[in-house]
Amino acid sequence: MMLTRRFVVGGLVGSAALSATQGSVWAKAALSGHQVTGAYRHAVGSFEVIALNDGMLEIPVGMFLKADPAEAGKLLSGRSLPADKSPTAVNAFLVNTGDKLVLIDSGTGSLMGPTMGRFAANLTAFGVDPASVDVVAMTHTHPDHFGGLLTAQSKIAFPKAQFVISEADTKFWLSEEVAAKAPADAKPFFDMARASVSPYIAAGNTKFIADGQEVVPGITAHAAPGHTPGHTMYRVTSGGDTLLIWGDIIHSYALQFAHPEWAIAYDVDPATAISTRQKVFDMTSTDRLTVAGAHLPFPGIGHVAKAGAAYAYEPLFWAPG
Repeated sequence: MMLTRRFVVGGLVGSAALSATQGSVWAKAALSGHQVTGAYRHAVGSFEVIALNDGMLEIPVGMFLKADPAEAGKLLSGRSLPADKSPTAVNAFLVNTGDKLVLIDSGTGSLMGPTMGRFAANLTAFGVDPASVDVVAMTHTHPDHFGGLLTAQSKIAFPKAQFVISEADTKFWLSEEVAAKAPADAKPFFDMARASVSPYIAAGNTKFIADGQEVVPGITAHAAPGHTPGHTMYRVTSGGDTLLIWGDIIHSYALQFAHPEWAIAYDVDPATAISTRQKVFDMTSTDRLTVAGAHLPFPGIGHVAKAGAAYAYEPLFWAPG
């Protein structure tokens, strides 16, 4: 069919007329004010990985250490984002191996404001009873990852789950001695960690995970220190497929793929975090691994590609099923 001006104009006029006749109908439709369920299914061999969105936050450019504001503004504006802050998703991931339900991280709960805290509702909307979760594995001990460990009544949200966490993280974040030496603005992070993580350890069903150790068959932990002392990635493998759930290797897809050397103020050890990020970028781009990130745009699953001396993010094409 040839696309002519008459065809286009006629179509527009017809559409306008139709809108006019239906205007009263659409005018009465209430604005929802929210997205539908923030859950996305991704197959890894015979396993199923469900990305669960908790919401989003905005990180000011000034939080990225040594970032050049002009360069950062250019990168953000180039993606039609505000030039002074990077919007960032908060995601958790549920792995169904067919035998075990393994939850990796738990969102923010009520700890980080009104733009977040949707993880629990999305988990329920997807049809998962928290009591059916077999394992809760933490990438690290920050409130946007452990906030959903407790219910609104401060009870353990996953009562039957084995709790998996790096001992290096617990020795740091649960230590009153370390907390006492921390800057005043960091002390709330220690308080929240003790409140949310300690009940699981006290319950007695905790596994302190080490580098290369298996969580359950098909899911292996890999140390990725720097962001926190015990920051951990989880490699999910089934058949010939692999997904690397990498936690907080990055916090801004618009900035840190182009500049892996830009650490964030939340890094406990910025130099190590930068080194880890560069190693992970090199590995995942060279091996063409599929990755899943807590702060990649939802559903947070894609690939890392080399882009000159830096890297770029390629989101996985959204599939209906």
